[in-house]
Amino acid sequence: MSLKARLYIYAVILAGLTVIGFGTTSWHSKNPTMLVIYLIITIVSSGLKVSLPGVTGTMSVWFLFIMIGFTELSLAETLALGCSAALVQCFWHAKNRPRPVQVMFNLAAVALATFCGFATYHAAVWSRLGVHFPLPLGMAAIVLFVVNTGPVALVIALTEKKSARTVWKECYFWCFPYYLLGASMAGLFSFMTHYFGWEVVLMTIPLIVVMFRTYATYLAKLRSEKVYAEKMAALHLRTIEALALAIEAKDDTTHFHLERVTIYALEVGKELGLSTEELEALQAAALLHDIGKLAVPEHIISKPGKLTAEEFEKMKIHPVVGAEILERVEFPYPVAPIVRAHHEKWDGSGYPLGLKGEDIPIGARILSTVDCLDALASHRQYRPALPLPEAMTVVASLSGTSYDPKVVEILQRRYIELENEARSHGDSNEARRLSTKMKIERGAAPAAGFEDGRGTAGTLKAPPMDFLTSIAAARQEAQEFFELAKDLGNSLSLDETLWMISSRVKKMVPYDAICLFLAQGQCVKAAFASGENSSSLVSLNVPFGEGVAGWVAAHRKPILNGSPLVEPGYSISTDNASKLSSVLAVPLEGLDEVVGVLALYSVGPEAFSREQLRILLAISQKTAAAIENALRYEQVSTSATTDYLTSLPNARSLFVHLDREVSRASRDSVPLAVLVCDLDGFKQVNDRFGHLVGNELLTHVASKLKTSCRSYDYVARMGGDEFVFVMPGLTAATAEVKIQYLNGLVIEAGMHVCGERVVTLSVGCAVLGTDASDAEGLLSEADRRMYRAKHRRRAMPLPISDLMTPETRPVVVQ
Repeated sequence: MSLKARLYIYAVILAGLTVIGFGTTSWHSKNPTMLVIYLIITIVSSGLKVSLPGVTGTMSVWFLFIMIGFTELSLAETLALGCSAALVQCFWHAKNRPRPVQVMFNLAAVALATFCGFATYHAAVWSRLGVHFPLPLGMAAIVLFVVNTGPVALVIALTEKKSARTVWKECYFWCFPYYLLGASMAGLFSFMTHYFGWEVVLMTIPLIVVMFRTYATYLAKLRSEKVYAEKMAALHLRTIEALALAIEAKDDTTHFHLERVTIYALEVGKELGLSTEELEALQAAALLHDIGKLAVPEHIISKPGKLTAEEFEKMKIHPVVGAEILERVEFPYPVAPIVRAHHEKWDGSGYPLGLKGEDIPIGARILSTVDCLDALASHRQYRPALPLPEAMTVVASLSGTSYDPKVVEILQRRYIELENEARSHGDSNEARRLSTKMKIERGAAPAAGFEDGRGTAGTLKAPPMDFLTSIAAARQEAQEFFELAKDLGNSLSLDETLWMISSRVKKMVPYDAICLFLAQGQCVKAAFASGENSSSLVSLNVPFGEGVAGWVAAHRKPILNGSPLVEPGYSISTDNASKLSSVLAVPLEGLDEVVGVLALYSVGPEAFSREQLRILLAISQKTAAAIENALRYEQVSTSATTDYLTSLPNARSLFVHLDREVSRASRDSVPLAVLVCDLDGFKQVNDRFGHLVGNELLTHVASKLKTSCRSYDYVARMGGDEFVFVMPGLTAATAEVKIQYLNGLVIEAGMHVCGERVVTLSVGCAVLGTDASDAEGLLSEADRRMYRAKHRRRAMPLPISDLMTPETRPVVVQ
């Protein structure tokens, strides 16, 4: 027992003995017979006791006679009733013989409660306020309840290390209505005694029995509900542990890690004074904090080396995914926030939310610290374990940056003790391991059979070859690979490339049908098919993950002797007797993603061998590269009207658009201006910074110019550093403001890319009707004026206003 608890107990005993001494010195009795009868009934009622839920204590109905004593007896007599009841309750049918200090404490607590209740009922304030009988007795009952149950709840909390408020609320507060009922009954008997004599108290005996039976029934129900709640909590915990086992099956390095972290975390949480609910949440989070790793590819989790930036990005999703999984469980305590934040850091540099300091949930701060300590002290695929003291030193060095200093301080004091406690659970933990390593002897082959590399129909393996045959076969294979590579480099047409692949592949891997699928969004669509049932194959459009082609594309793994019938949309025409029975499919992987799938079909079951799969995989990379090149060429051909660098319309598109705008402006008699623009100083940019920076500058200028356009304006790249605007509604008088604005954008672009003012804009302006009457004339005149302006600027830079005179229409913007 703590010193605080002992001091409190002695203080209550001293106060109670003082009250008892005061009552003894002032003893007097109006009616000894009545006192004896009251005393007998009180002692009997105190023996009718029930055990309190959750603590080592009992409760009886003697308080009814204490409140009758308030109205009919003196303070000394009422104290005698209360102390007698307390003594009987301690010894009558006691499960364990109480120690003297316990008896003294209970006796003192009852004496204090009786004295405070008696003093409340007989307080002079009631007469001064003119308050009559019922209210003083009700207040006395409340004081009796609080003073009688409060000290006991507090001492239970101190000795059993529980919350006093929780003990009082859960173990005693339920009986408060009975105290109010007792006050009502005491008032009724006081009224009857006044008219019929004190003997009516004998009528309380049936009421005592009824009240006791009510007590017992209520508490039996309460115990039953508690047992049920404990069973559900145990079931809840076992479910959590089962989920933790699922994590262990996914990542074997977590074996024993989760239980060790749980033990460490709970002990640290208890020392930090976490509530029962917070500890339960911490326990669940410690077991389940890695459940989000179920969404991380296994090859990343088990990688025996450093993660790439892309792999780490994938790994960082596991706290978020884990929290989302656990939010669906609807725990009665906050588990998901702890799991979501268990990779946050004290200085705010963690993930996924970047929380800082005490904004991080306390459970997450504890979990992240002990998780790091155990991870450092455990073997991983990418590094050996550190000795525990060295691991603790590493964690301590991160105090105040990555981890909460208070948590680190507790770990530094107790990590050896906690490690010993964790090791003591090691043997029981071995029983929790799943049977992932055992071998099942029974079981026939699945309906789909095995990928055993057998030949046609799956009955005969390829006959053994002598060394001469092997050498000849190797030379033949090398020749076929060479010719395939040469042919694939001869054409950029997609149709020709696909046809060439089909013809070359057939010489190396015989088939009855071939289909080349190309990736389009989240599907693979048949782009070429030949052979048996090609009319059905060429119509296939298979979503990723479905059928043979979709599965191969999604997982980037081949399938040997799969069934064509599983392809969504595949059907066999009734007029064709042949039936494709097996398929060999390999992914065609480009530089960044899957380009498509190459699928070979045969009418024979199990028709393809592992050797043929090897050949197909060997040519898949070159095939994918050829298809990717053909697709790029096709894309370039279809986008011939767009400038490849700036994505602006090119010269071809400009002429078409300008002819159309000239016709429209002439028909509607509206102004139309053409601005030809050239970057001054662009050559120096290429010379000083290089052509890559020059290209970046052109791209940035193009983006700026495009954003400056109205919805009906048009800007194109003529070539090099020359741009052309077609601007309906723009006149020579309003062009100056627009030109100044464009020049500012160009200067800003140069500053952004090169860090200094490197380029300006020379502009020539021509207006339809005034300067030319057709598209060619407008471009020619604007171009001539732009070059005149450029030469004039070199000779003598002038302000724009001086260059926009009727004699000098070309414009130079410095």
